[in-house]
Formats: sequence, structure tokens, C-alpha cells
Amino acid sequence: MKIAIACDHGGLTYKNILIKYLSDLRHEVVNFGTDTADSCDYPDFALPAAEAVASGACDTGILICSTGIGISIAANKVKGIRCAHCHDTYSAKYTRLHNNANMIAFGQKIIGEGLMLEIVDTFLNTGFEGGRHQRRIDKISAIEKNN
Repeated sequence: MKIAIACDHGGLTYKNILIKYLSDLRHEVVNFGTDTADSCDYPDFALPAAEAVASGACDTGILICSTGIGISIAANKVKGIRCAHCHDTYSAKYTRLHNNANMIAFGQKIIGEGLMLEIVDTFLNTGFEGGRHQRRIDKISAIEKNN
């Protein structure tokens, strides 16, 4: 799987851990930065990662900032992106099953490293259930198209 990954300075440690973890699992990881601990703005990194997922250049994406909130909001401004802000495995599972989320975001200051890896594994290994949920995704897409 080809995975876009991005963070601001508040998510740098977890991003670097995830790059190694995902690479060890033989995923192709595309790093959209940041690569320093210098203060920076999360939209600058969320945007190119989200565009890569929306265009199909990457299969999915993972975003990290201090809380996961700002970076997920920025990503969700990109047409075709359904970025879920998750801090538990239940949400990670059901955002794939029911919402067909194509990106996930979380906060480095909110969850521990072990939980982060469990959330990522759950997200990556859960498929979209389809059925009645597709109708809802279609309605979300219609809202996006009309606004």
C-alpha cells in the first residue's frame, strides 16, 4: 500500500516512528514533511498529502499534529478527502467500515505510541462495508460538489 504521511512540528516524533514501522511492513511511505522540530503550520503539510490521496497517487494517508484536530480539518478541505480524527481503535475501525475514510489523523500529545500503532493497524486492515453506507458517502460527495 502507498501511504502519504505528514505532520507539523507537534507530530514529528510519531511520524518518524510510523515511517519506520510502515516501511518494515513493506508499505511504500511518501513523506510530505515536516522533517524538523521547528515551529511550522500544519496546513502546509496536510494539503499536499491530502492532494496525493485525492488524486490516487497514494492509497491512503496518515496525519499527525499535537491534537490531530487542526491537521484533519485542513485535509478535509480537499475535495474527495474523508479524513477521520481518531484516538481509539473502535473509531479507526468504524470510520473505514462506515465512512470509507481515506485518511486518518491523531495527536501525538493525546495518545501513546502503542495505541497509535494499534490505531494505524486497525485503520489499514479494515475495509469499507459498502451497502447502505455507500448511499451516505454519496450524499457527502454531493454536499462537497455543491459547496
